[in-house]
Amino acid sequence: MADASENQPAAGDGHLVTGMVTSARAQKTITVVVERRIRHPLYGKLMRRRTKLHAHDENNDCQVGDVVVIRECRPISKTKSWRLHAIVSRATAATLLALSEKGRVERSQ
Repeated sequence: MADASENQPAAGDGHLVTGMVTSARAQKTITVVVERRIRHPLYGKLMRRRTKLHAHDENNDCQVGDVVVIRECRPISKTKSWRLHAIVSRATAATLLALSEKGRVERSQ
């Protein structure tokens, strides 16, 4: 028989999701919006659904507009259960301008 440890995920393994950073104001914390597309159960139309997740950014590497991959982990605080895994692409000035016009990023004070 196989050991029970073979069925369990290794330490550090967790669900990976890709999203865009919408806020990086807090120390070591980023807010990431993950967008998914689902089909309406009755009408079949594709709809966009967004989820805001708080992730731990140990070195404060991320900026608003970056596309990042975050990994699920143990709860770090009341709302943080995700860690920054990788930065896929950095934000450009054009990206930030487009996001600010749509109201998808938090304005700095």
